[in-house]
Formats: sequence, C-alpha cells, structure tokens
Amino acid sequence: MSEPPPRRLGARALFEAVLDEGTFGSWDNAPLPVAADGSAYAAELAEAAAKAGTDESVITGEGRIGGRRVALIAGEFRFLAGSIGRTSAERVVLAFERATREGLPLFAAPSSGGTRMQEGTPAFVTMVKISAAVAAFKAAKLPYITYLRHPTTGGVFASWGSLGHVTVAEPGATIGFLGARVYEALYGQPFPEGVQTAENLYEHGLLDAVLPVEGLAQVAGRFLDLVLAPRSPEVVADVPIEPLEEVDAWTSIAASRRPDRPGVRELLRYGAHDVLPLFGTGAGEWDRSLFLALARFGEVPCVVLGQDRRRETPEKPLSPSGLRVARRGMRLATELDLPLVSIIDTSGAALSREAEEGGLAGEIARCLAELVVLAEPTLGVLLGQGTGGGALALMPADRVISAQHSWLSPLPPEGASAILYRDTAHAPELAAQQRVRSTDLLADGIVHRIVAERPDAADEPEAFCQRLAQVIAHELGELSAMKPASRLAARHSRYRNLGLG
Repeated sequence: MSEPPPRRLGARALFEAVLDEGTFGSWDNAPLPVAADGSAYAAELAEAAAKAGTDESVITGEGRIGGRRVALIAGEFRFLAGSIGRTSAERVVLAFERATREGLPLFAAPSSGGTRMQEGTPAFVTMVKISAAVAAFKAAKLPYITYLRHPTTGGVFASWGSLGHVTVAEPGATIGFLGARVYEALYGQPFPEGVQTAENLYEHGLLDAVLPVEGLAQVAGRFLDLVLAPRSPEVVADVPIEPLEEVDAWTSIAASRRPDRPGVRELLRYGAHDVLPLFGTGAGEWDRSLFLALARFGEVPCVVLGQDRRRETPEKPLSPSGLRVARRGMRLATELDLPLVSIIDTSGAALSREAEEGGLAGEIARCLAELVVLAEPTLGVLLGQGTGGGALALMPADRVISAQHSWLSPLPPEGASAILYRDTAHAPELAAQQRVRSTDLLADGIVHRIVAERPDAADEPEAFCQRLAQVIAHELGELSAMKPASRLAARHSRYRNLGLG
C-alpha cells in the first residue's frame, strides 16, 4: 500500500500547526500600490487574494513556540504561486527589521515560485535588500530557522530560504533555483528527475533534515531552547585531577585504536543534553566523519564539531568537505554567540587525488586561522587518535584537554618510521621520541589537563564519557565567565609562545 501524500498547508494553517494555540498575531499592513486601478495585474491580484484568503504571497507576524516568543514569515503559494513582488519583499524585510529591534528569533517557512514576473526587475532586485536584512538580523546574534515547503524555488531559495542557521524541509518538496519549466523551455529537454527534491538536497548536505510538519514544533522548540538558554554565571564543579599511571606512548596509541573506544557520539550520548544533530556544509557537501551538532554540557549550550571514529574508515577518511563542515560549525558559533567544542579523534585526513584537488591543505589552513581568532570561547578535546593536519585543524582553542590515551603527531608513527627508516618497525621508538602522548603534551604546554582513563576508556565508556563531559562543562563555564578581551589575549599569547621551551 502506498503512503499518503504529505500534507501541504497554507501559511496560516502552518502557523496553527507549529505555534502554541492562539498565539499568532499579524504584523502586516495593507499592500503597497503596485498595480494601476483597472489594470489586468490589479485584477490578477484581486483574484489571487480571493483564492488564497490572504492579501499577498507572504504573511508575517509573531507567536510562541514552546512558550517562546518568535517572529514569523510564511509564504502562501496559492497567491500567484507564492511569487515575490515589492509588497511581499517589503514584508519580509520589515519582519527581519522588527525581529532585530525586539531581539526575537525568527521562524521562516517559504513556499514560492520565485520573483513575480508581472513586476519584473524592480521585484527581482529586492533579493538584495532581503539578504541585507537577514545579514543584519544574524549580526545581532539572533537565531534563524527555515522550513522549506513545496515548492521553494528561484530568488526565494537564493536569498532568505538559504540563510537559516538550521534549515529543514518538507518531505517530497520541490526545492531548487531554476524552475523545471524554464529549463525545458531554454534547453529543449526535461530537467533531470529527482534533483530538485528535499531528500536529494539533504543527501548532498544542503539541508539539516527532512521533516514532516507534525515534528516541526518539537525540533524548532529544541533549537530555540538550546540557543536561547539562560547563561548561568555559576561554574560547574570540576572533576578532581587524578595522579596518572606512567604509560609509554605506544601503549596509549594502541589503546586509542581500539574499535570499542568511545567516540564523539558516545560522549554526547552519555555526557551531553539536548543534542540536536546538524548535517552538511549547507553548500552541497557533507562528510559523515565530521559530526556537527548543537548540544548542552551541564547548563552551557555550545556548538560541537567532532571527528567521528565510527564513520571514518580507510575507504572514507576525513576529507576537505569534512573540514568545510567544521568551518560551518565555527560560523554557527559566531552567529549564535555560542562556545565551540571541537573533538579530535582521527587517524588522519585523506591522502588522495580527490583530497588534493578538493583543497585539503587550504581547508586545514583556514580551520587553523579561523579557530585561533574566533571571538567565542573555544575548547579543544583530544579524545583519541590525533594524526596529522586533520587533527591539528580542530585543536586551536582557549583551552585543550586530553583523554589519557590520546596523542598528537604530525604523522602516524608508522609513517614517521617509513620516512626515517624506510620501514614501520621503528614506530614505537619514534612515538616516544616525538613526545606524542598526553603527558608529554601537558609538559610541553600543548594541552592544559588530562582526564584519566581507568585504566582504558574502552573498558568504562559510560563512566569515562560522563567524567569527561563534567570537565568540559566546567571548562566552558570558566571560559564563558572570562572577559572576552582577556581570554583572547591569553589564547594569542599561548599559541605565540608554543615551541619556545
């Protein structure tokens, strides 16, 4: 038996489905005079209003989601295919401006065929002012979530539809830039089937999720609770620093490679709260070996970007697109004014033609450069393997903590042995010489503290992850309590003096 088609709600019905009951209030004024009295376009507008039950293709206002006051924008496709003319563009801009003034998060649910052809270029160029209004809103560190409905195309998708911090879409929705009818008219052949669908765009890292409207209120509420949670001035109690048993580097390296060692997903499962996974770069790429999420450690919300040992394989190592996912996480931390936690656990970035042509070296450089100057509090966590530039790319932070059996090295020790001795037999010896183990990193000022394993995280995954999470919560609390200028100066000074003894 085939599944029933998804519900396609109009703008007001969507608000009724998502908002707390009875909380919607309109922000809209009368439409601008854009059509001469008695003209064919005036008649079209009147007919569209009667059909849609709205006076334009966009309605705006405010309401509450999970008790939180939010600004709202929704497209109404029944009004001239949701096309954006000067009135609807002005409504979008006014909604962003008012939300910015009043410090409100914004929920947008576009549904549009694009620019209104009856108004031509004057309507087309309003994409610029809409994008400027979104940029000003995001510069105010306010959260923006978008729900792309069927269909979302053209200039709407290419402006406010693609600028959300979190972007989800309606199942089966047509989403794309160029309309299929236009493509066929211009090129004389049908547009390739299955490209402009929500599911395909999700698979290509352009959406965070495909979600039916029934689940929208819950996800939107979780997002808002995370990013708008009160920042407690109290610092979480620290975990006592334990004396560590002396362990040689090769023993730690072997422990870090155990298949059952807990990784970023176990850390979040056992030690974090309100985890909201995100997906992809938002620019047509993804890499499942880089996990991106919003989460809370203790009472501190943060952006988490972590190298995922469960998804990284010899066939699918960390790639340039994975580092671009990480850079999306850095942008989210900046735009949402959240601390950033980076989890390092990689056997090394890809060594391949695709990685070279995909700009791996440049992505490592950009991660280093962006992390070291990021204005928000940053915490690096060495959780397992720390091989090469792929590991180093996520390490610059205000503070760096390390699991006892984690390590950091320019190459896997076997690779260093191959360079110096043309074999891999000298790997244990070189691991000791290169000072890769956590205790050496602490002595050399590369990490600030070590979290003990008793005696191996793989043997106590839940307890270890909870212990590490408590340290993360404590460190985030201390960093958040520091004056930004002092914190950034200390970060700069520490990295400036690395390697000087």
